[in-house]
Amino acid sequence: MTTTALVTGASGFLGGHVVAELRAHGYRVISNGRNAAALPTGGPTLVGDLDALASAEVPADVVVHCAALSTPWARWSELEHANVTGTGRVMDFARRNGVRRVVHVSSPSIYAAPRDALGITEDQVDPGNRLTGYIRSKIAAEALLRRERERPGSPEVVVLRPRGIVGAGDPSLVPRLLEVHDRIGIPLFDGGRALVDLTSVENAAMALRLAAETPGVDGGVFNVTNDDPRPFRELLDQLFALLGRTPRYRRLPTRPLYAVAGLLEKVHAVLPGRPEPPLMRYTLSTVAFSQTLDITRAREQLGYRPLVGLDESLASYAR
Repeated sequence: MTTTALVTGASGFLGGHVVAELRAHGYRVISNGRNAAALPTGGPTLVGDLDALASAEVPADVVVHCAALSTPWARWSELEHANVTGTGRVMDFARRNGVRRVVHVSSPSIYAAPRDALGITEDQVDPGNRLTGYIRSKIAAEALLRRERERPGSPEVVVLRPRGIVGAGDPSLVPRLLEVHDRIGIPLFDGGRALVDLTSVENAAMALRLAAETPGVDGGVFNVTNDDPRPFRELLDQLFALLGRTPRYRRLPTRPLYAVAGLLEKVHAVLPGRPEPPLMRYTLSTVAFSQTLDITRAREQLGYRPLVGLDESLASYAR
């Protein structure tokens, strides 16, 4: 019997790959998103935001919830509505349409802190982390799912935290780096030795499929990476070589700039239009300090094994 999966955020980078991964493994996939023109072709679609999804009548076996407002700088009201209320809408849809499991894409940004941390496990989360509104919203969404899962008639819930998703079509991670590079040069802290843990988008999509179909993982939370952490500068040197460009670095001190970033956030929060600061504490936390994730749980319980390597993902992005 064919399994029907609804994928939210199907017009996005990860969501589009999830649709392709599920179809390749025999799923009937319903692609959900606000922009009809950007949704994957070749299958049924459900056009609308998460508010509209809550009342939709579309029977499905599983929901893979990729939709989110993913930005380090936005108003809390926007982040709360998109990432917390929106996740509640997904659970409303699931209960009304007989969904057996919801797979939720969370974020390892919830581990972010201005210090080195190697082999972070899924339980090492500070629920009071307020480094950005996005982090706060993702922590709140996971807490909502834990509560909702206990309600009668609720589906099973599995949460994945894929780190630094990269590959061909990446609209966010690498483009932001290139934008900073072209504007001021890439800030380099401690010689760029901080270890960075990334995930090829194909591997993230595979992990989400495994989370949708593996029995006995209800309530599970899983880190996902390529399990191939590398120094920040090494990755950038490789990327720029593939692009045929010469990188421009700016060596900067970490601690003084962390304080400056905090001040910039306060100032920009009250400026007209609330523009994004040129430097944020979250950004410094991700590039100035080593942070790697332990994916033992995903390996052992989901059978996850990274299939696409970082070298291949960087090369495909450059092409």
